[in-house]
Amino acid sequence: MRREIEEIPDAVARLLDRSRTVLTEAGRDIARRDPRFVVTVARGSSDHAATFLKYAVELTAGLAVASVGPSVASIYRAPLKLNGSACVAISQSGKSPDIVAMAEAARKAGSLTIALTNTPDSPLARTCEHSIDILAGVEKSVAATKTFVNSAVTAIALMAHCTNDEALLAALADLPQHLRKAVDCDWMELAGALENANSLFILGRGPSFAIASEAALKFKETCAMHAESYSAAEVIHGPMALVRPGFPVLALAARDASEDSVVGVGDQLADKGASVFMTSDKAGKAVRLPFAATGHPLTDPLALIVSFYGFVEAFARHRGLNPDQPPFLNKVTETI
Repeated sequence: MRREIEEIPDAVARLLDRSRTVLTEAGRDIARRDPRFVVTVARGSSDHAATFLKYAVELTAGLAVASVGPSVASIYRAPLKLNGSACVAISQSGKSPDIVAMAEAARKAGSLTIALTNTPDSPLARTCEHSIDILAGVEKSVAATKTFVNSAVTAIALMAHCTNDEALLAALADLPQHLRKAVDCDWMELAGALENANSLFILGRGPSFAIASEAALKFKETCAMHAESYSAAEVIHGPMALVRPGFPVLALAARDASEDSVVGVGDQLADKGASVFMTSDKAGKAVRLPFAATGHPLTDPLALIVSFYGFVEAFARHRGLNPDQPPFLNKVTETI
């Protein structure tokens, strides 16, 4: 897992170089067909990449995005009215029967289908009209790291080409150098607050909420520790009742329009005695964690997850666990 985390900057650079043509073609096809809405199909870490795509599409193209449950096609066999839409299916292996079934159903229903996969000869790739190889390379660790980042980068690159967003394309070109800095960010200061904890909150908002969801999954997978992700706007409702003195909170603030909101909620939780760690220089009472700013609101959250991956891998080993072999989990999970 550690080796694969360190490979992320090069994997992103490889993707942006070798998949530029297919990304351009797929993006232009989306623009040409001018869909009325977008749907995503994914599970696990890939679904968190789909959530990241949701915010990217809604913020850059103004199209509403919905996540479609694969079981609608694979188990319930219920037809969906998807004519005039674009469907993005994300799967590392491209083999899960339910993901493939939903993509097939979407294409038959008239949706423009696009596969994001690390296996270009997979059933999912063959099913969709456009197949984009995320080019992460072989990933042996059960916990996805470089495949998640490359899936998310593929998603925003797709939209950058669709909307001809020169600023985002330039930010993507610069992203590998920022990710190299992100790999070196040390978050082990957070470990002390987790020593006697049974659970923690991970906060984000907008694109960084997708990152928070991915981080919470990685805590469960690698550290055998419960973590729950929340939007900074949602945690102040019911979940706030769980906060006690010393309760650990990781607030993933990106440099975008949501930063002040995440900072405000983080400091509010710190006022209640929570042990809050935050990736923002605007933090008041929360402990500030180092971060690699990328200069663009859509790439900034991706640097945060890279820094987090380095921490969670080290923290798992600190707890005496092997992050490469979490119990009861397999690298490829095929659901029907």
